[in-house]
Amino acid sequence: MTGSPSSAGVSTALFTDRYELTMAAAALADGTAARQCVFEVFARRLPDGRRYGVVAGTDRLLESIERFRFGPEELERLQGVVDDGTLDWLAAYRFSGDIDGYPEGELYFPGSPILTVSGTFVDAVLLETLSLSILNHDSAVASAAARMVTAAAGRPIIEMGSRRTHEAAAVAAARAAYLAGFAATSNLEAERRHGIPTTGTAAHAWVLLHDDELGAFTSQVKALGPDTTLLVDTFDIRRGVELAVEAAGTGLGAIRIDSGDLGELARQARDQLDALGATETRIVLSGDLDEYAIAALRAEPVDSYGVGTSVVTGSGAPTAGMVYKLVEVDGRPVAKRSTAKESKGGRKSAVRRYKPTGTAIEEIVHPVVTEVAVGPHDRVIPVPLVRRGERVPGLPTLEQSRAHLRAALVSVPWEGLKLSRGEPALPTVFEGT
Repeated sequence: MTGSPSSAGVSTALFTDRYELTMAAAALADGTAARQCVFEVFARRLPDGRRYGVVAGTDRLLESIERFRFGPEELERLQGVVDDGTLDWLAAYRFSGDIDGYPEGELYFPGSPILTVSGTFVDAVLLETLSLSILNHDSAVASAAARMVTAAAGRPIIEMGSRRTHEAAAVAAARAAYLAGFAATSNLEAERRHGIPTTGTAAHAWVLLHDDELGAFTSQVKALGPDTTLLVDTFDIRRGVELAVEAAGTGLGAIRIDSGDLGELARQARDQLDALGATETRIVLSGDLDEYAIAALRAEPVDSYGVGTSVVTGSGAPTAGMVYKLVEVDGRPVAKRSTAKESKGGRKSAVRRYKPTGTAIEEIVHPVVTEVAVGPHDRVIPVPLVRRGERVPGLPTLEQSRAHLRAALVSVPWEGLKLSRGEPALPTVFEGT
């Protein structure tokens, strides 16, 4: 695969577990390395209480596979981990197999073949950790974010969780949240890498820096204009709202409330703003919000939300629980049979069935060698992503994946969008496995 200019020279080869390389070394030694294998990424179950998952991170994964190269520095660090013959093999390694999978922004359910990696054993086994680390993180964030977007019922949400996670994870989380429908992020690196809109004005430190609250607000308005957002809860919120309008006039863009009983405070602030003539000033709420808190605020006079910790940590489900399993060797299905971690052998595909109205009914997972009828409203979900080591041209952009997810969520039966516990929104039916 050919690396993109934005990432050229930065290897991802050591973003893996040691046992991937020791297995490769052993396979090269015993002659099993060239066996044609199929690995699948799937989730045995959804996180507790979830009714659907969102596939995210696919584009990041493909770009990372392009950079999965063992240069001199990586090879030097592997001295003593694998033998010299394996080091020579790694020096020339380029993934040359095929990858199929659910497009980014697609919904998935228990057993869905989210990613299928085909190639020689050594070609494909090296990608396990990289695949799972990206897909598990990004899909967990996107799945939580999609629930928040549904709960917000059309009100914009800003992702602002950079200070609550690893600096690299913050950028990936911002992308996943945007994919799921968030309107913007506070993270500037996410804008640079992925083109995500950014927003942000000032923290409580800005108010505390000045001798008084009016001085802080006046200075911010002078610098950023009256359409700025003033943070009014550093001291007394009612007084803060009054001073915000005094500083910016009735054309003040927005106020932000970051603490307290947010619903009650939003109502009081709306009444006060209207009484002061600032009828168009928006109210932004933040402060430990998650999908449940957002849903509880649905009836309140809120214009937008800022969400941090809960979205970047998957709102209680920080991993999607996906696994990367060998399902086929030289055309022969293989499967793990332990009771707690059972998998189904053989390369699989999936068909999603729909009513004529567009409502999804079920997910049919089947071996690719088994023909399954595809009705006029049904859709085959996996698509080609990589062929012979090269990324398939014309894959969806981030904006297109974002639109795809919006449409996918519309197709979910209404009960499947509930935040309450329940069965997956669509049942997974295994045919011929």
